[in-house]
Amino acid sequence: MGAQLRVFRRRIRSVQATKKITKAMELIASSRIVKAQQRLEASTPYLTQLNAAVSAAASHASDVSKHPLTSKGEVVDEAAILLITADRGLAGAYSSNAIKEAEALATRLRERGLNVTFFVVGRKGVSYYRFRGRALAGEYIGFTDQPTYADAQRIGHDLLTGFLKPESEGGFDEIHLVYTHFVNMVTQSPRVRRMLPLEVEEKLVEASDSRNLPFPLYEFEPGPEAVLDALLPRYIDHTVYTALLMSAASEHAARRRAMKSATDNAEELIRSLTRQANQARQAEITQEISEIVGGADALKSA
Repeated sequence: MGAQLRVFRRRIRSVQATKKITKAMELIASSRIVKAQQRLEASTPYLTQLNAAVSAAASHASDVSKHPLTSKGEVVDEAAILLITADRGLAGAYSSNAIKEAEALATRLRERGLNVTFFVVGRKGVSYYRFRGRALAGEYIGFTDQPTYADAQRIGHDLLTGFLKPESEGGFDEIHLVYTHFVNMVTQSPRVRRMLPLEVEEKLVEASDSRNLPFPLYEFEPGPEAVLDALLPRYIDHTVYTALLMSAASEHAARRRAMKSATDNAEELIRSLTRQANQARQAEITQEISEIVGGADALKSA
């Protein structure tokens, strides 16, 4: 009985140490979620104004359909996918859900007859494809929990360089982005977005009766096409940056939820082991009392 009680106590100490680790990781993830949300909110106004500037330049360009970033080639046979995963684990199904979404997208693109090339952010995604012996055109690791704009620029430069290459040199006809969209602390969902070529839609905007404002007239120097040349690469960089911030917030939220679940499970296991240890101790005490009473009866009868 004494050996069994020691085993229970040793397991309780082990689970308590694990609980301290998971609780600390939960608190760290909670603090980092707030910082990631603040960075995401700070970058949103810039992306909004950048979208408006790109739309204005595209609307006033003489022939935007011929611009390399907004036009499709005659033959579409090469596609690239930028997949954003995590560098570290203990985040539940965060990385695996993004990988599943990327694989489903790759299957749809191959059904269209396209060759698919992967650019992967995060050690989890890189390890997934390395283990299966699949070549990657780009690997980016070490910054998924706290991405910077310089990281996004490096990724955007590689994507844009591959897109602007001639088809004879292996240039991409389409570039798709797979990331995890941060909805709130509970919900994060993987999403797919086509980055290039951009789709320019022509539609009639009707002014409301209360604000009957004319369509603004812009003057572009040296011209709308030159402005597009300058704006669209920035648009690509900031789109990647926003996706990195979204994925970072989603990663911290998923890790917080996973660590909270692990902490709750540890508490439940501690209660169960404590109950079993108390039962073992009670059984040991009962056995000792029985031995004492039995010895006393034997002496009395002798």
